[in-house]
Amino acid sequence: MKKLLAATAASALFAGMANAADVKIGILYGFTGPIESLTGSMAAASEAAIAEVNASGEFMDGTKVVGIRADSTCIDSAAATAAAEKLVTSDGVSGILGADCSGVTGAVLSNVAVPNGIVMISPSATSPALSTAEDNGLFFRTSPSDAREGEVAADIMLEHGIKTAALTYSNSDYGKGLAEAIQKAYEAKGGKITLSAAHEDGKADYSAEVAALASAGGDILIVAGYVDQGGSGILRAAVDTGAFTKFELPGGMISDTLTKNVPTGLEGSIGQVPGNDSPGKAKLGEMSGGKFDVSSPYTPESYDAAALMMLAMQAAKSTKGADYATKIMEIANGPGEPIGPGELGKALKLIKEGKPIDYVGASSVQLVGPGESAGNYREIEIKDNKITTVKYR
Repeated sequence: MKKLLAATAASALFAGMANAADVKIGILYGFTGPIESLTGSMAAASEAAIAEVNASGEFMDGTKVVGIRADSTCIDSAAATAAAEKLVTSDGVSGILGADCSGVTGAVLSNVAVPNGIVMISPSATSPALSTAEDNGLFFRTSPSDAREGEVAADIMLEHGIKTAALTYSNSDYGKGLAEAIQKAYEAKGGKITLSAAHEDGKADYSAEVAALASAGGDILIVAGYVDQGGSGILRAAVDTGAFTKFELPGGMISDTLTKNVPTGLEGSIGQVPGNDSPGKAKLGEMSGGKFDVSSPYTPESYDAAALMMLAMQAAKSTKGADYATKIMEIANGPGEPIGPGELGKALKLIKEGKPIDYVGASSVQLVGPGESAGNYREIEIKDNKITTVKYR
């Protein structure tokens, strides 16, 4: 059983201020690559949790935590592995937040984290394959598996009366897993996928891919890609040729850069991305001070990943992965005093006093099965060239 146990790497945050007594945590997100428009807010939210813990003075008898940024690139497994190896062997981190994209996360998990006994908590790696990855009980994620997103996407399309769809996906672990989940759920509920075809990221022209999808037909085109890479290229080609007039957009496509990359032709398009409208999310927004956008995908989950890691260390009285990994599910699921953003100092004090807590956080944390989020989703629609929230599921 699972739970039995490019580019240039970003520089270390506050590296010059660290000392031997500090606890170091790696922040391995895609600061370059196809989701770089998301990672600024993600990293800032993780660092906000670290700053909150440091300000409290309650962590492990006043020990300070230092976050060290490193670039996963999102898509280059060799680069992500090298960055993670540096975090472990040179920087001496006690845990890694990330990685962000599914393929590089799997590579870092198997090549770096497991061999070195390092805990990883990803806020955004969603491939269903990660649910069964061999991890020695060291891997967790505050985002849900794409198996859940497939169900949500299918429900949204069928509720809009969409009975047929063409599907294109990034030729990556993320794209493949999500495409399979959407097709399985959609066809099980009565829909039909006319064609499911991969697209390569980094191309200048996607007209051939769009022509094949248009030939297959469909009421909508599902684009399971990356917003700052091939996904937007597919959308531009489809809009320019008039091949499709409506699109279904999963989480990797939801970003403020979407309507900048594709400024026309998306009106009425639909989609979904992990998210919720909880009091914790609202509180994190108040705390952000404009330093990050709490509505940006995976930002609440990034705060929660950092918080869970530090609270678990406190509960284990140890920064050794094998010790505190066993405390993460306990901290996340309670029972105990509910803990939200802005209450990490309180949580640390309660843990030190031997009192149980239930970390709810900014994303309504509830970890299930192999240590992953049960999953809440924000349904979106493009209106007046803006991403608008329809409701939460």
